[in-house]
Amino acid sequence: MENLQSFMEQLPDLVMAYGMKVILALVIFFIGKYFAGLAKRITANVLSRKTEKTVSSFVSNMAWAVVFTFTVIATLGQLGIQTASLVAVLGAAGLAVGLALQGSLSNFASGVLLVMFRPCRVGDYVEAGGVAGVVDEITIFATRLKTPDNKVITLPNSSLMNGSITNYSAMSTRRLDLVIGVSYDADIKKTKQLLIDILENHEKVLKDPSYTVGLHALADSSINFVVRPWVNSSDYWPTHFDLMEKIKLALDENGIGIPYPQMDIHVKELPSTAAK
Repeated sequence: MENLQSFMEQLPDLVMAYGMKVILALVIFFIGKYFAGLAKRITANVLSRKTEKTVSSFVSNMAWAVVFTFTVIATLGQLGIQTASLVAVLGAAGLAVGLALQGSLSNFASGVLLVMFRPCRVGDYVEAGGVAGVVDEITIFATRLKTPDNKVITLPNSSLMNGSITNYSAMSTRRLDLVIGVSYDADIKKTKQLLIDILENHEKVLKDPSYTVGLHALADSSINFVVRPWVNSSDYWPTHFDLMEKIKLALDENGIGIPYPQMDIHVKELPSTAAK
């Protein structure tokens, strides 16, 4: 009873002493969290004026992580936890953590390399790691892609850097590679001139570099022409669809057939059948 009475007498002092520490720790945590978000926004705004979105997004995420880490350490220090000892323990356990998180560290290192060497940027359409899409964001550990059908793919940074990256937006122009097959009965010169006229009159086909139209192959069922115009990268697919439609309509109007796969079968009469 005496111990309980003594505890009750000391309770207000304990609440005042430790309660204020907890309150101050919470205040430090939420203020620090706010400043972490503020540092991220300010860094992104400042860098976006001087650098591209890829760099500003990556660095702003790093700024948030640094400020938030210091906030956690300051919060623990306010609660009376010896942060110096904590840092020493974390340093001693760093090797084990590094081995356990080597995949994440690899993603982090790959993220740094992505920002430094810039094989792809935010807004580029790329194919990497077995998937394809528009780069939406490059974070510390992963890169987010948006597919043409509006799906979101989160790809580890190491998957990008450890494999090949095909960047379809890196160059301002691209070449369309079309193969047009016509019947063996078609007039070759007339067909070639018809294809040239379509390219000459198309507003999105570039004159420099010049297009190519040529007889490519004498295939099993058709004579194949290659049609290779250059277009702006942003006009690639619209021009592809439009040219295919215009070519088909022009061939129909000029009586030039597009053959279906066919096979000639020769039936030879057997001697026994002939005798009967």
